[in-house]
Amino acid sequence: MNNNFFSEKTAVILGLGELRVGTCPMGTIGLGSCIALILHDQRQSFGGLAHIMLPESRGNRDRPGKFADTAIYTLLQEMEGGGSTVSAITASVIGGASMFEYSANSLNIGERNIVAVKDLLGDVGIRIAYEETGGRVGRSVYYWPEKKGRLIIKRADGTCVEFS
Repeated sequence: MNNNFFSEKTAVILGLGELRVGTCPMGTIGLGSCIALILHDQRQSFGGLAHIMLPESRGNRDRPGKFADTAIYTLLQEMEGGGSTVSAITASVIGGASMFEYSANSLNIGERNIVAVKDLLGDVGIRIAYEETGGRVGRSVYYWPEKKGRLIIKRADGTCVEFS
């Protein structure tokens, strides 16, 4: 990894339920059951990231980045306002880990988040270019819109992966 080229120190870090659209480096740390949804427009070197906590808003609109159903539409609206078209946008979906043992009666939020995000992306016609979901390991994600949509995913087990 060339840290001079892709320094996480320059990234704007988003917290739980936050989203951002633009050209600056951005990231989110400590994903467990949450999803980092990245929408990227390669032609414009422009994109957005949301740190999604829950699959559905149930009418709650105060923090659109918090819920899969509001985050996707808010990111799309902001990206279209910046000149992107849905046909030029691809997605990366990271997270949705199962951090705890679940019984048959309990709800696995990570899996529900994955399903919701993938279903919604399908509904709006956005192709998933990269996916790293599920498992039992937390992750942190760094994204560079201006560097061809470069991603660095650091896993809590100490491993790291790059994608562009």
